[in-house]
Amino acid sequence: MKKILLFITVFSLITSCSDDITSLNEDTKNPTAVPANFLFTAAQKTLVDQMVSTNVNQNVFRLFVQNWTETTYTDESNYDIATRTIPDFHWATLYRDVLKDLKESRSVLSGESYTGTATEIANQNTIRNNKYAVIDIMSAYCYYVLVDTFGNVPYTEALDIDSHPNPKYDDAKTIYKDLITKLTASVGTINPSLGSFDTADLIYGGNVTKWKKFANSLRLKMAINMDDIDHTYATTQALAAVSSGIINSSTDNTSLKYLSVQPNTNPIYVDVVASGRNDFVPTNTIIDKMNTLNDPRRTAFFTLSTNNIFEGGTPGDSNNFDNFSHIGSTLLDPTFEGLLMDYSEVEFLLAEAVERNISVGGTAESHYNNAINASLSYWNVSSVDAITYLTSSAVAYTTATGNWKQKIGEQAWLALYNRGFEAWTSYRRLDFPILTAPADAESSIVPTRYTYPAAEETLNSTNNLAASAAIGGNELTTKIFWDVN
Repeated sequence: MKKILLFITVFSLITSCSDDITSLNEDTKNPTAVPANFLFTAAQKTLVDQMVSTNVNQNVFRLFVQNWTETTYTDESNYDIATRTIPDFHWATLYRDVLKDLKESRSVLSGESYTGTATEIANQNTIRNNKYAVIDIMSAYCYYVLVDTFGNVPYTEALDIDSHPNPKYDDAKTIYKDLITKLTASVGTINPSLGSFDTADLIYGGNVTKWKKFANSLRLKMAINMDDIDHTYATTQALAAVSSGIINSSTDNTSLKYLSVQPNTNPIYVDVVASGRNDFVPTNTIIDKMNTLNDPRRTAFFTLSTNNIFEGGTPGDSNNFDNFSHIGSTLLDPTFEGLLMDYSEVEFLLAEAVERNISVGGTAESHYNNAINASLSYWNVSSVDAITYLTSSAVAYTTATGNWKQKIGEQAWLALYNRGFEAWTSYRRLDFPILTAPADAESSIVPTRYTYPAAEETLNSTNNLAASAAIGGNELTTKIFWDVN
């Protein structure tokens, strides 16, 4: 009898706890429903990683602008981006791993319902709207990178594989203007009295006021890019961006702080230190320029060579790693931050705006000085050395060599060291510094775009061919729509 009662008791417990056994089929390690915050964080880190990376399978912008060059394997320094299908990786990362996650994060947010008092629900809805704005700002930045890398790209039909498995490519200029419209709208919806993603936001910690400044600064940059083809439009947008509030100190920098342990370390540390490889050295292009200027940032950018001087390798050559300066220890710190935009870059843009007769306030010289000072401070140059550098005849705005494009272009190139994509953009817009393609390079000039991914040529061939024809050919030397000089 006792055995029967024990059996009945145990059976009752089992059935009462196990009426619904469908949960046994759930894969808890690969959930089908992911919280919006997680998707946002993943997209954010992937985006910054891609823009910071030095892995030649992923990002070769530093090689294009001759900040670094390779040692043993020199394909990418000679502008061969097809062998390792670099465009495919860049394209897939931005569309699949960033934009798609951001879209899904927005979708999850839209399905959330809130409880509490009327005030609490209203606040939660305001926070959700702030999150929407931040997602849209990040998405705009991502599309801006795609346009400035490739030209015409999928936009209106992108990210909808069910309805548009082979999306059409939209006109790059049209995308640009739509992105500026969306940035403007996002800024207009932000309520700074409440937050957004809080700790899930690895860049600004949920501070929507700083996201607003970033959005306006991106709007300013895109306007300056367009000035050579539409001065009236560029002027309107630049002035509106400045009026709305742009990045005005280094505390507003759009930066992601990395951690000391992989996989959350700075990608430069992963590619240069943790890999155990000696694949890169700085170029003589940048080191010779900085030596001529006696630039005090050299100690942060580079090590001394075995000859006890700052000495760079020749772009595109098989440079012996031991013979030259190496990447400076500051960049190799695993916790060194990744930047999408900084105060120095914004001040250079303002200097350009003044020279382009856009009345943003101040003088070109004052913004130029602010930009250089911000860069020197970022790299821990002392105030005494900064004054010495800025007042030298080769650097001072009134006496430096060349026209305003050369003065701003060369100093922006130096300040954008370690930000290869933006250094490349500045170079394409201003045509300075003068860079000479390596003798064995795939093109006779520095590339002005990435060629389209090989996968697109195969899987979306009709739309890809139409896009290639529309931009003037799928070549490394085809120019982005705003690059007319």
